[in-house]
Parts: sequence; structure tokens; C-alpha cells
Amino acid sequence: MHPILRTLSILLLAGLMGSCGGKGKKVLLFGHITDDNQESIENARTEIEKLGKSQHFSTRFTDQTGVFTEDSLQQFTALIFLHTSGEALNDVQRADVERFAQAGGNVMGIEALPEIQQAWPWYHQHLSQESPHNFAAVEQLGEALGSAIGTSSLDYQLATTQRVPEETRFVKEILDFNLNEPMELDELPGRGLLFVERRGALKLHDFQTGMTKKIAQVPLFYGNEDGLLGVAVDPKYQENNWIYLFYSAPGDEPIQHVSRFDLVGDSLLASSEKILLTIPTIRKCCHSGGALEFGPNGNLFITLGDNTNPFESSGYAPIDERPGRALWDAQKSAANTNDLRGKILRIKPEDDGTYSIPDGNLFPPGTPNTRPEIYVMGCRNPFRPSIDSKTGYLYWGDVGPDAGKTNPNRGPKGMGEFNQARTAGFWGWPYTRGNNQLYNDYDFTAEKAGEKFDPMKLVNNSPNNTGVQELPPAQPSMIWFSYDASEEFPWLGKGGVNPMAGPVFHAEDQAEGFPAYFENKLFVYEWMRDWVYVVTLDEDQNYVKAEAFMPNTEFSHPMDMLFGADGNLYVLEYGQKWNAQNMDARLSRIKYIKGNRTPIARMLANKEVGAVPLTIAFKGEDSEDFDHDQLKYEWSFDQSEVQSTEVNPTFTFEKAGVYTVQLTVTDPDGETSTTTQKIMAGNEPPQLTIETDVDDNIYWDRRKINYQVVVKDNEDGSTADGSIAEDKVKVTLTYLPEGEDIVLATVGHQQNTLPEGKLLIDASDCSACHAEKVKVNGPSYQEIANKYSSKDKNYLISQVIKGSSGVWGETMMAAHPQLSVEEVGKIIDYILTLGPKTDEMDNSLPLAGSITFDDHLTKKAGGKYILMASYLDQGNTEVEGSTLSTSEQTVFITPKIEAEDADERSKGLGIWNSQGARLVGSILHNSYLKFDNISFKNLNSIQLAAAYNADYPYAGSVEVRANSIDGEVLGTAELGYSDPKKPGKKYYDIPLKASDIKGPLYLVFKNLKDDSQYVLNADWIILKYERFEQ
Repeated sequence: MHPILRTLSILLLAGLMGSCGGKGKKVLLFGHITDDNQESIENARTEIEKLGKSQHFSTRFTDQTGVFTEDSLQQFTALIFLHTSGEALNDVQRADVERFAQAGGNVMGIEALPEIQQAWPWYHQHLSQESPHNFAAVEQLGEALGSAIGTSSLDYQLATTQRVPEETRFVKEILDFNLNEPMELDELPGRGLLFVERRGALKLHDFQTGMTKKIAQVPLFYGNEDGLLGVAVDPKYQENNWIYLFYSAPGDEPIQHVSRFDLVGDSLLASSEKILLTIPTIRKCCHSGGALEFGPNGNLFITLGDNTNPFESSGYAPIDERPGRALWDAQKSAANTNDLRGKILRIKPEDDGTYSIPDGNLFPPGTPNTRPEIYVMGCRNPFRPSIDSKTGYLYWGDVGPDAGKTNPNRGPKGMGEFNQARTAGFWGWPYTRGNNQLYNDYDFTAEKAGEKFDPMKLVNNSPNNTGVQELPPAQPSMIWFSYDASEEFPWLGKGGVNPMAGPVFHAEDQAEGFPAYFENKLFVYEWMRDWVYVVTLDEDQNYVKAEAFMPNTEFSHPMDMLFGADGNLYVLEYGQKWNAQNMDARLSRIKYIKGNRTPIARMLANKEVGAVPLTIAFKGEDSEDFDHDQLKYEWSFDQSEVQSTEVNPTFTFEKAGVYTVQLTVTDPDGETSTTTQKIMAGNEPPQLTIETDVDDNIYWDRRKINYQVVVKDNEDGSTADGSIAEDKVKVTLTYLPEGEDIVLATVGHQQNTLPEGKLLIDASDCSACHAEKVKVNGPSYQEIANKYSSKDKNYLISQVIKGSSGVWGETMMAAHPQLSVEEVGKIIDYILTLGPKTDEMDNSLPLAGSITFDDHLTKKAGGKYILMASYLDQGNTEVEGSTLSTSEQTVFITPKIEAEDADERSKGLGIWNSQGARLVGSILHNSYLKFDNISFKNLNSIQLAAAYNADYPYAGSVEVRANSIDGEVLGTAELGYSDPKKPGKKYYDIPLKASDIKGPLYLVFKNLKDDSQYVLNADWIILKYERFEQ
């Protein structure tokens, strides 16, 4: 026996003997199985189970983390991690394990040492190398651990760790979507949520109607990072009707305005504008800031970026003091006591449209060469702030610079910051970063590094400085992090850096909503990494720990959040594409669900159509009750009454027809959930294949290939023997330029009479106002299809969900918030297929023939060709609407594929424009790009185009892998570039090993020497086939 297992047997046996046996006791064994530990876990599991049988205690092994809830753990006396670190658990599960141990349960491990000390401090302390709970490290503590299987019961009154509310107790409800660069929101008392979009729209989401309306379009300058950036509602709005906007003034003068307006009802009175602040800026680049936030005592906080170009200092401190280089010198702004940029201001708006200076700002009024409005200085791009309503402490996220690694002669790698200001101060930029990590002074003329700055004695002697030279001491950040993993704060993960500070929760500030667990906790979120965390602070408001908030819920670049007076959390999301209107740009409400939760009914069927008799195996076991209640199942198949109460029944449909199968699940409290599934019996689906005489799916100028289409149908026959006529099969070749929707290739093809879009229409209230060919209250579907194209799909989705009027006369279309974006998208796809069919669409290619790729020549652009074939069978004459269609398509792509068009990118990669191209950047060790549906047969090589910035030592390599990121390596190339002054482009020809594989191609980037050093910026790849080269 393995010595560890022998020791474990002695330990448990001693415990059992010392406690009069383990009868009735249960031990939970947990192991996350990998190739490296599978044998060890199986051996440990076997030995413990043997011991349990002889000593009358039972075991349960699991590799699923879902068992780690307080309700589940209460049935066990001990928990043993087998060759697995407890860091595999999420924050909710970790808290419940801590409570289990505090209540008297025993938590042990066999070779279960923590991997990262700070990831779970409690676990590290409990199961460290020296811990008596870790059997791999200690072999002779049998009696000390004899109580592992004892007679004592769990007493949760002894538990001190707070229970983390489960994610399933929160519901995220989308209130509005398809927004156009939403920036900031605030609550309008008694009305709803006021928010702004960067292009000038001021919008109100009305709580009573559930609708959003644009109430003003603010004239402004839009460009770089400027526009309509901030909004705040006066604390006394119900008395004075005042709101405040931060916007870039229209015209040629480069200035920002912070202005007060009267908002009366739904009217923003432009004539009422009172300009509180005018802030000169340079409209040539970056970092505008622009948030507005009211704190205690009616003080208004205003964030301003440093208005500095970061791209010519290698990602380190932009302190270029050469003549004419003020745009590249943050000392003119962030470190300038006489300039408002790179600051957080604090002012007290007065009734007459002016403002006063509150006590406690950084520089008292009248201090020479300073601005009294400054509360915090030394910021790069402070975005987004919040103020604790109890303590008055200011929190903000500050977006960091771009250096991927620390340079001892320049300074630290780029870091984002979550900051806390208890009093006014200087936060160091551009001389320090994070916890006062120091930059070097640097002579940009001589390209020579100087000494490190002294954070306690900072001097701004830049010729661009108009303020005092001797600056306040630099303050350290509360939380700091870079692009790679953080040792101090491992929960932050990896990726891009764009931190934002959310609200501090206090129950007394709003109606009952979120539970007491969140009291005094700070919400923080990350715009690039798309997560939200909750930070626990101690009594002195110091950082303690952070836990993920709704980690399995999608947040698409969260932009702002606040707790409403109704106790709900409201979140504004920017969406994934920069400078664009995005379907995933949303306003959402997050509610907390107390008490019993409604179950979720889920149904699966192994078939949906087929000939009779049609036997289908149904599954309801995936239905879920978050309170772990036993559910009751009720099935109806071909009748309205309940026909089965099994979890996973099987049913045979004897007669042809279309049936709606229904599953209802009910919990012990009577809460129910129902789901349905359409089943069509009486017709077997047809089969269709497209065959070509080539192995790759690449096109080039005038390439010619041969194809053949074959259709087989159990009832109708086959095209091979002529029983299915050739004119019953639609065959098309469609060229789609870049950016065109693939739905265009389906126009004119056979459609199933029960497509998903039509099923959704039939199940909704659409028929009350619309029909396919006839106008009812609203236009017919054909009229809609004639007016719009696939380019209008997002607009149409928005109109359906939000409602509209005035498009087709005076008739108003009701909103359909109960339908999801995905569901409405399927409805729109179906409606658009009813549009006009041109002669070109009506023309069908023969079942067999040749095609030539030449349509792209006139476009002089990329794109794709789609060879598509479809067939609509004859159906069953006894069943109306029983015809079934089938279609297949082969997509031919250009050999040149842009990097940003990769089908998948690893987390943390960014996309931006540089050197006249759209590039994928932030590529580090183990970053990857995935390109789907690549044939490797006769693929001799690929060419990779890379772009490099000046003054950065790019280095690494690339591996071309087949099928997965750890699949077979077909080719490699060394990468690198470094020039102190000039950016560059390089082209790498990478020979590939012969392979007959067809599947995804992965470019996996490596830098074994330094995983924080950038490898390259990817531009495009070209697939070079043998035939292509001839």
C-alpha cells in the first residue's frame, strides 16, 4: 500500500476506534481528475471506500463542484480533497466549505496543497505544507485527526464566515438594448433612469411604462474620446429640476463643459444652461474622463483624464519635455497643480449656477499656481468613480498604460488601479503607479534613462508645467494589477486593463433589496475583462478580500452601475465593439430573489420528426430547482391531460400529426415551470449531400471546381434514380462581400414549413396584427420583407422588442419584452425569406456541374462564396404543414484571412487600428487565434503578417496547430522586432508538415522566456495551398 494511503487508514481507523465507530457517518471525497492525477485519485478512493465498509462509514466520491453547498455538506462529517486543490471551487462554494469546518466538520487533503497562497487564504492556512490536515505532509497524527469520523454533529451557530448568496438568487433583466455608446447613468427620482450616449443622446428609461425614450440630443463635438460623457441628477431634483452634463462643446474651440440644465418633465431646456466649468483640452488624442457623481453634502465630483498621447513612450511614463511635445507629456496635466486635467475635482454647485469650494480639497482657495477645485491629482484616466454615502470616501478605477513588462531603466509594467481616497491627495501619475512602483526620469532627446522618482519628494520641472514644482507625496493604490496574473490579487485574472469602481452598498440608502451580506461592500468591475467583483472592507475600510458577483452571467463591457431607490442594481453595458451601436449595449436591472425560487423546466427529445410509429425518448432530468427541492413531473404528449409523471419518459406517436409536448415541473411550495416542444409525426426528413472534387474550401481568381448534389427521401425517392426531379432541388452559388449577412445566401431556397421563426410567430400574439400576405392592423410579413434587408436586422429586432409607431402609419406596434433578442432574430430571419425573389434568385444550378469563382473580381475585396442546396419534400397528405426541408452549404473562403476575423480569440486580446490596418494585439505567451473549417491537405505553408510598434522589444514564436490549442504542431516560426524609433511590419512564411486533417487551425503564440512580454500584433494570414501556388 502507498505510504500516504497507509497513513490515511491509520488516521481514520484511529478516529473510528476512538469514537465508538463511524456508523451512520458519511465522508465526501472530491477529486478533479486529470491525466496526471487519475491513478492516484482512484487508488486513494478505493482504499478509503474499503476502510469505510469495514468500519461502517459510507463515502461519496464526486468530481463535480456543485456538491459544495451548505445544504449538501450538512450530510457529511468529513471532506477530503484527493490530489486536488480546493482552489477549484468558486467563492460561494469556498465560503460554504469554511462554514462547514467552523461548524465542526473536518476538512482534509491528500496532496491537496494550494497552488496560489492569496487565491484562498483560509484554504492555504488550513491545508498548507505544515498543516496537520494535509496527509501528504504529515504521516503520524492519527489520534489528532481521530475526530474526523466522530459522533459530534455540525453546529452552524459556530460558523463565522458569511454565506455568499448563490448566483441563482439574482436575476438580470434587460430593460433596453441596441444602445449607441452608453456612458453614464443616474436615477431620476420618481421617474426612472437617466443615461447618456456619447454621440449626444440623453435618454430616460421610465419605470412605470418600462420604455426608453430619447428626451434630448445635445449639440457637441464627437471624436477621439470626446462627446457626451457624463450625467448627474441634482440631489434636490424634485425641488429644482436640475441635472448636470459633461460634454465636449461644439465648434472649433477645444473645450469641455460641465453644465447645469433644467429637465422639466421630458424636456431638457437648452436655454436654461448654466456652464459651471470650462476645461481647455487638446483634441488630438486621448483620456477625456468625464464622469459626474454627487457625494455627501451636495458636493459634485468630476473626473478628467490626463489628455495625453500614450503611444510614443513605450507604454511607460509619458514625460516628453521636448519643445512642441506637450501632448506627450502628462506633467502638463496630471502632475500640474494649475490644470484640471488628470484630476478628480470636487465642487459645490450653487443655486445661481456658480460653484463654491468645499473644505478639505487639496489646495485651499488662493494658493498660488493651483486650482482649488482639485480633490485628487495624479490620475491617468479615472473612470468610473463612486462615493461611499456613509464614510464619504471616494473610489475610482484608473486605466493603466500599455507596457507589457517592467523595464528597470524605464519603470513598471502597465497597471490599472482601484483607488480609495479618504482625504484629498496626489496619486502619483506619471511618476508612480500602483503601490508606488516608480518610473525613471527619461530624456527623450538623448533617449537616456535617469534616476527613479522619489514618491515622497516629487518635483515637476517640466516646461509644460504651469503649477507649483514641489508636489504632495504620492499615495498608493488600494488594488493594482497588470495584464498578467497578480500575485497580490489573483482573483483579478488576466487580460486587458480597464478598471471601474461601482457603488458601496448600504441597505439604508434604498428599499429592501440585496441581502445584509453586501452591507458596506464595494462593487468593482472591469470593462475589458467583463466581470464584477464585490470587495470586503474591514472596520477601518481596508481591503480584506474580493468575491465574484454573478460570474456565470454575461456582462458586455460594464460601463456604469448604481443601486436604485427600489433596492435593485442597475447596470449600463457599452457592448463589445468600440465606437459603435451594439446589440449587446444594454441597460439591465439585477434583482435579488428571496425565499423559494421558481424551478426551471427543461426538456430534451432524441427526435423531433419522423415516420409513424414514432417513438421518442424524452428527458426532463435537466430541469432544475435551485432550492434543491424534489420536483414533480407532469407530461402531456398527444392529449391535454397528464399522460406521464416519470422524469424521463418514452412515448410512441401512432398517428401522423403535429403535436405540442408539454412538461410542467412543480416544487413542494407549488411553484411551477412549463416548457413545450413541437413534434411532427408522419414524415421522415430528407437527406442531402454536396460533394466537390477538391479537399480545401479556398477560392482564388477564376478558380474552377466540380460539384454534385444528391438528395434521398424515404417517401419521395432519390435524385440518383430520377424519382426526385432535378427542378425540385434548389442549388445556388452566392458571393457575399465582407460584412454581408449569410442570410442573403438562403433567399430563394426551400424553407421548412415549421422553421423556428414561424413557430415563434405562431406562439406569440403576432397574428393579431400581421399575416403573411394580407395587411391586418399592421403590415403583412411580405410588405416588411420587401421594405427591409438583412442589414436592417438589428433595427427590426429593436423595434419588435421595444415597440414602435409611425413607421407604417399611425398604427402603434406593442412592445414584446417577453421575447429574447435571439428569438426575435429568428422571427426576423424567417420574415426576410418572404421577400422578393429576383430572376437571379429563381435561377438554380444543375445537380451536377462546375462553378467558377469570379464574382469577387469586380468588388476587389474579400468575402466568401456559399454553395447551397435545398430540397422541400412532399410531406404527408394527412398532416397539414408536414413538408420538411433540408439544406446543406459549403463555404469557400479567401486564402487571406484578417486576424480580427478569427473565429475565436483567447481572452485578453484587443483589436485596434494602427499602421493603416486593423490589428489584434496584447498577444502574450499562450495567446491564440482560431480559424475554423480549414483543410490541411495540400496546405504547404501559411504567411503571417505582423505589425510592431516602435521602442518595444517584441519576442517569441508561433506554432501552427491542428484541431486544438494542444493539437499536432504542423509548423513554427520565430518572431521578434525592436526598433527605438520606427514601427515595422514583417511577413513570416511558415512551412507546414503534410496532413489530411480538416478542422480548426490554431496559431498559438509562445514566449517561454517572459510570459509578460508581447509577441506581436497580428494583421492577417494567407493560406498557401499547392494548387494555389501553381
